[in-house]
Amino acid sequence: MKPSPESEKHLERFVSTALRDLPARRAPRSLESRVFAELARRAALPWWRQSFAHWPVAARGAFIVVSAGLAKVALMAVVWVMAGFDRVQLAEAFAPQVAWMEIARNLGHSAADFGATLLHGIPSIWLYGGAALFIALYATLFGLGTAAYRTLYANR
Repeated sequence: MKPSPESEKHLERFVSTALRDLPARRAPRSLESRVFAELARRAALPWWRQSFAHWPVAARGAFIVVSAGLAKVALMAVVWVMAGFDRVQLAEAFAPQVAWMEIARNLGHSAADFGATLLHGIPSIWLYGGAALFIALYATLFGLGTAAYRTLYANR
């Protein structure tokens, strides 16, 4: 015997009303304390152990850039393997993409050479004098900070 649609609706309303009228059950104390402890533990995690959405914007950007770079390297490796490990074909295939890296490397070498030339042009006595002045200023700053702390906070 198959129930009629009208009696099914009546039964559904009756069960729904009965379940809605039940009082809300409170979670056991042990469960509640464990949940709050887990929430506190997760909130105390460092940013790199939390989900990606909680990372700082700079870290997310760096991660995306590094991931894209690793994907590019993987694609380059696949092309190199498929080309039969031919360096010339690999260089021709990826020359436009890595040209900016060559320019950046040349600029870095030029800047390093310029800095070395400048450094060799400064007399060594000036470098030693600058280092001694830096150390003396640092010691003065440390001494003034100590004196200020003792004056303001040591007597309290």
